[in-house]
Amino acid sequence: MDVKQRVEGYYEVFPPKSTKTRIEVRDGRKVLVVTEDFAVGDVIYKEQPVVTALDADLQGSGHYCAHCLRSIPSGTSVQLPEDVNPIGSTFCSKACLLNNRSQSHNLLFTLESPLPPALGQPLNAEAQAARQKAQESYVAFIKKEKRAAPVLLGRFIARQIAVETAKMSGLTKPASDFTDAEGSAYLLADHVERLRYLELKPLEEERQVLVDVLQTALPGLEQFIKEGHATLLGKITYNAFGVCFGDGRDDKPVPATRPEDVEKTRTPHGTSRQIGTAFYTLSSYLAHSCTPNAHPSFDAGTAELCLVASCDLKKGDELTIAYVDVKKQEGETTIECRRRRRIELARGWHFACPCQRCMEDGKELSGEERLVDATLEKDGSKVDAVVSRYEGEAENNNIE
Repeated sequence: MDVKQRVEGYYEVFPPKSTKTRIEVRDGRKVLVVTEDFAVGDVIYKEQPVVTALDADLQGSGHYCAHCLRSIPSGTSVQLPEDVNPIGSTFCSKACLLNNRSQSHNLLFTLESPLPPALGQPLNAEAQAARQKAQESYVAFIKKEKRAAPVLLGRFIARQIAVETAKMSGLTKPASDFTDAEGSAYLLADHVERLRYLELKPLEEERQVLVDVLQTALPGLEQFIKEGHATLLGKITYNAFGVCFGDGRDDKPVPATRPEDVEKTRTPHGTSRQIGTAFYTLSSYLAHSCTPNAHPSFDAGTAELCLVASCDLKKGDELTIAYVDVKKQEGETTIECRRRRRIELARGWHFACPCQRCMEDGKELSGEERLVDATLEKDGSKVDAVVSRYEGEAENNNIE
């Protein structure tokens, strides 16, 4: 299958029909629509994440599972040996521990080979020392930065390698795993290639520490991100969801960075109330609205995302969620509420919300406020050029 065939055939098998959704092009953008009617409160689909990361202040606390993000009752956690657990991960079960190790932990934080014995040779003492040094630098960086993005990206690359290795070894993906294309003809790289992203300028140190971890684990692995690190980081950042249980927590430390530099995730409760971050293949296509018709729920007590209808939906309706807290706060005027959510959207996703609610609320703006509003970036997100080119041809030829 050549590049053009892979691009054009992707949306014929993704998302799976079992999700009761499909992806369409509307106003030049890919959107997620329902394929049947739903009543308010109905669960539209459930989705497991590709990768997760606990908030930095919770990572070594022992209160939450480092894999599924479940709350762990005191005294019941399952832990890794200290010599292979530099970030203090704890787990709610042996199953989560084993899944975490095989999907990302072994590659990023241990000296175990990323390949099965039949496909690779063990490292000599010198190579093992270089690998351990690279991992120590990576750990020091993520502890210093206290951000989810470097952890998510490292785990995503490791997960991608694990998925491809499993396919080479003839292993099958667990049924309770991330949303994949029907028939499994596509890889994780194919999923993420199609997602929108932000153009970021990450620190060179951020790229180098991860390159070194991959290169010392198995020369050649660094090619996964050596050139495309900023783009992949931009995709993870743009599409990450905040995991909140109930209405979220109220004890998250106040960030020391500037407001415009604080990490943002898609959560209607606000990033300050989440316990962790997760990345999903299907839910990444959900667009924002300040009057959303659906909302993510984590009622299972894990990072499994349940998309719930917030109102009655008809077949063909586009699904929207709130990326930020869109509720009018106590003592907040309509204009103040509008300004707050639009500032958060501009900082986190680089766009000025065009929804009907923003248009209606904007009628109360003063002349000076209208001028400020007009300066907001309309949409700073991008799509990979090769995907955009072939999908554009498909649309013109009514292939999609």
